[in-house]
Amino acid sequence: MKKNNFNWFRFIICVVFVLFLNGCVSVSNSPNPRFYTLYTPDKEKPNQEFNIPDNTIIGIGPLRIPEYLNRPQIVTNNKDKTVIFDEFNRWAESLDFALARLINNNLTLMLKDASFQMFPWDFAIAVKYQVIADVIQLENNLNQDLLFAIQWSIIDLEKKRAVFTKRSEFRQDIYPHNYYGFTQALSEATLSLSKEIAQELVSVTKPPQTN
Repeated sequence: MKKNNFNWFRFIICVVFVLFLNGCVSVSNSPNPRFYTLYTPDKEKPNQEFNIPDNTIIGIGPLRIPEYLNRPQIVTNNKDKTVIFDEFNRWAESLDFALARLINNNLTLMLKDASFQMFPWDFAIAVKYQVIADVIQLENNLNQDLLFAIQWSIIDLEKKRAVFTKRSEFRQDIYPHNYYGFTQALSEATLSLSKEIAQELVSVTKPPQTN
């Protein structure tokens, strides 16, 4: 009886050991995740400057994204309208912050006489205008192109009202046809959006003409 118990115990130990080894092999064979961020390549940096009154303080954000995009995994679309959450291709930062940060960086280069604050800013800072945005659509098939649609507004914080609102839509080729190409396409679309915002900030901050 004791011998049978010992054999059974030895069998259990062998099974556990084999499962442990399989687990180790499985983990070691798993691909390492890649992390991406949004940025404008040097050759695409904004080369156009806009005139704006000196020391105008502009706040950027909040920028909101659909809930299904609010995750570390990069989301892509299939032809059948289903989505893929890729466990091994991820954002290095939350996508809503990445988009707002890139808009802020682009506008800093375009509107050199203004100063910018990222949301949330210190209440003691006298922010004059606030740019808020909602991503309506962000669809991409890595083998085709990117569709980026966003609703954005400029708020006059002194008057406590929106002085400009627009829905912008951009289509951008994805090349190369991979996750790197996708992040570049989204960065370029965000640059185009930033130019539109810069133009309207110039317009709303322009001093009224006097006769």
